[in-house]
Amino acid sequence: MAFHFSPPALQSATGAPVPLILIDAMRCWREARDNEDIVQPCLSRTLAPHDCELMVPALESLCLFYEAALGRPIAVGGGQNLSDDETRLICLVAGEKPQTSVDCPDDAAHVLGCALCSVRAMLAQH
Repeated sequence: MAFHFSPPALQSATGAPVPLILIDAMRCWREARDNEDIVQPCLSRTLAPHDCELMVPALESLCLFYEAALGRPIAVGGGQNLSDDETRLICLVAGEKPQTSVDCPDDAAHVLGCALCSVRAMLAQH
């Protein structure tokens, strides 16, 4: 399935532009996991139109570690409607404080922090 989230313009709470590939990737990742598919080929197909296939491993790790920090499956929205989990992750990637926090073990927070740094660095290069 192809995911192409293209609202008019999205901004984070502080007005920073939202990386739309993040939303596409989260939704693709969730669907692949729910269908017990291999995630990386799905993400690669989803990110190809954005010319971001090199981000597949980083985005897969981000989703995996985010879900581990949540302690439950990531909830995704549909169409232009963002879930709370999508909104929170967008804030985290943007380096902003989300309106709602996640209480997670220190080691889960640490690996999520590493994944966030990797994705931020890759987005800055794109």
